[in-house]
Amino acid sequence: MRNFRSIRRKPSAADGDLALFLSRWIRAPLRIGALAPSSPRLGREMAKAIDVTRPEPVIELGGGTGRITRALLEAGVAPEKLVVIENDAELASLLRERFPELRVVKGDARELLALLMPLGVVAASAVVSGLPLLSMPHETQRRIVEQAFALMGRDGTFVQFTYGPMSPVGARVRAGLKAEVTGRVWRNFPPASVWRYRRRESVA
Repeated sequence: MRNFRSIRRKPSAADGDLALFLSRWIRAPLRIGALAPSSPRLGREMAKAIDVTRPEPVIELGGGTGRITRALLEAGVAPEKLVVIENDAELASLLRERFPELRVVKGDARELLALLMPLGVVAASAVVSGLPLLSMPHETQRRIVEQAFALMGRDGTFVQFTYGPMSPVGARVRAGLKAEVTGRVWRNFPPASVWRYRRRESVA
């Protein structure tokens, strides 16, 4: 009879990510906003929504375990151009360990401009968000989006994913912005949509 213990799958990095993510979610479900890390497919779909050839930095909000971070690097964002903001101390430490070439800042995305100032980052081409905006109070959501567009100027791109059917940026917050769905990822848990926001006067 076959010994199934001998072929038992060894724990993978993905298993460790899931366990860590669940532990953080249990402590702060509204801040983490998901039961599992984003899938590589979702990361790739979000990276496709930005122009990686632009010279300005790209800012990632809520780096988590680094799935979207890795997708941005694989899509062509140079390490010196990518800055990751993560407010959870344990996740920020994990990101620094996994991506030692990147600038990882532990802090609140509501204070984005102040967090980036010591790095000399005063402009960005895109802000890619893995934050659970839908679960945040209206004023928190507004503050994050306003800070992002203050950093990016008129031609910037704000990218956000959501598990729901509607825009993850509320109607009052996205006033003056053009919103569009750039992709849907069914093989994600849960399935997700990627939304891109630009100022209405921006060139598509």
